[in-house]
Amino acid sequence: MADTPNAVPWARLHTADLLSWWGVPSEAAQTVQLVVSELVTNAVQHPQEEGEGTQVSILSSRNTSQTFELTLEKLWDAVRVSVWDRDARPPVLKEVGVEAESGRGIFMVAMMSRAWGYRPAVGIPGKVVWAEVGLLSIGRVGEDERAVRPPGRLPSAEPGIPRAAPTDPNLLGRVLVGVRER
Repeated sequence: MADTPNAVPWARLHTADLLSWWGVPSEAAQTVQLVVSELVTNAVQHPQEEGEGTQVSILSSRNTSQTFELTLEKLWDAVRVSVWDRDARPPVLKEVGVEAESGRGIFMVAMMSRAWGYRPAVGIPGKVVWAEVGLLSIGRVGEDERAVRPPGRLPSAEPGIPRAAPTDPNLLGRVLVGVRER
């Protein structure tokens, strides 16, 4: 996809169509769409500037739009969202104040997903940022996550990565309402 002004809405629409076709429950589908919005927005808003380690070709000087790639995978207990962009810089998980007008994207992804991370792209410049949204309801995650995790897989509650607290599922809603009121 190209980072045109309609890239985020198109990515959300594509995601909604695919999740509906897969039969993903509505609550999980809404969460996946929010994760897609945040990751695609980051890919569109934070491309690496020319001269920051990228090679410029004759053709690239004519094309001012950057490209990114959205991949959706349905796992047996989750949906994985992956977004590749040309910027090799890692995503930054920030704690921002209530007055900040931006900077909450990766924090929201971390709060909405059961696991997230990034890795360098293979064979091409850039990185892939990914997040997994569980298909289990929020009330069941605490108990059932241990039961469904494949052998040898690390728990998704790794140190340093914030997680949604199953005891307060309205936290993210309150954060989003606060952001909209600004």
